[in-house]
Amino acid sequence: MISSLKPAPSSFSAVSAGVRRSIPTKLQFTPLNTIRNDNNQSFSNSSVSHQKPLHISSTHNCLSFKREVRVQAYEADRSRPLDINIELPDEQSTQKLKIGIYFATWWALNVVFNIYNKKVLNAFPYPWLTSTLSLACGSLMMLVSWATRIAEAPKTDLDFWKTLFPVAVAHTIGHVAATVSMSKVAVSFTHIIKSGEPAFSVLVSRFFLGETFPLPVYLSLLPIIGGCALAAVTELNFNMIGFMGAMISNLAFVFRNIFSKKGMKGKSVSGMNYYACLSLMSLLILTPFAIAVEGPKMWAAGWENAVSQIGPNFVWWVVAQSVFYHLYNQVSYMSLDQISPLTFSIGNTMKRISVIVASIIIFHTPVKPVNALGAAIAILGTFLYSQAKM
Repeated sequence: MISSLKPAPSSFSAVSAGVRRSIPTKLQFTPLNTIRNDNNQSFSNSSVSHQKPLHISSTHNCLSFKREVRVQAYEADRSRPLDINIELPDEQSTQKLKIGIYFATWWALNVVFNIYNKKVLNAFPYPWLTSTLSLACGSLMMLVSWATRIAEAPKTDLDFWKTLFPVAVAHTIGHVAATVSMSKVAVSFTHIIKSGEPAFSVLVSRFFLGETFPLPVYLSLLPIIGGCALAAVTELNFNMIGFMGAMISNLAFVFRNIFSKKGMKGKSVSGMNYYACLSLMSLLILTPFAIAVEGPKMWAAGWENAVSQIGPNFVWWVVAQSVFYHLYNQVSYMSLDQISPLTFSIGNTMKRISVIVASIIIFHTPVKPVNALGAAIAILGTFLYSQAKM
């Protein structure tokens, strides 16, 4: 920091743009004092030649520098918060949006699966093999994903597989029962009966888990049960095997959901990998039963007949129903990671509305007004149930 500057009578000559200007008085400067830095290095006076314009001829009496350096550190003032108006989304709202996306994807994939599944069963009425192919396709997809590291392989132990076994048994029974039902009756009827799943969920939770529910929850089950009964009685193409298959599937899937929720607690296996492991174990359980019930001879004859009637498209139908079956179940298990079994049952029931409507439109299923009324009552009961659970 320069503290003083002493001008003295002196002479100064300059050349600028070819014009010579002269000042008669001679300038004299006080000599520069030696400046020392922190490392005790000195900068000595030096002479500058006056042979060229704009050069000082002498450093005598030039300038006097008094070195005063003041260093001060300043700390940021933290006493006043930043006034930034950024609204972060509420955590609960984000969670609801995430679950909503899961549900929408789950429902869309399920609609596509049901359409192709029914097409396959109409041409190839062997539900045990169809169920086995669905599980085999999903298992193969996940094994490839793990091998290529598209998805991280789960770290499991013997205790995990022991916990998974009852879930796999329930999943296998529910899957086969639902497929048997759809092979005998219309898709819409199967899903109308399966809309009674909340009733099974409440009963199982009450008597097996000891959970209690408020009175409105029990009352909301009445229209669900009544609507399903009315739809069953007035069904034009009623079939007892199809009806019982749907009922057994309801009960089995409720147990599957409850066991799955318990099995995922405290486990490092995510919902996606959890369902992949479930598919693998269910495939091992189902395969010997499928061979015993139907057998390769029946499958070969039925396959040849289906290909002769439908053509190569039949193969694509089988592939599509198998792939979409795995995808919709995988997404549903990702949802189950975030919600309770009862909420899952509600979402599963509401999903059936889109399946029922889509199947009626695509397959031109005849529906009597009373049958439609029964379906509407059951769906209304499901809505009342969801409101009572809030």
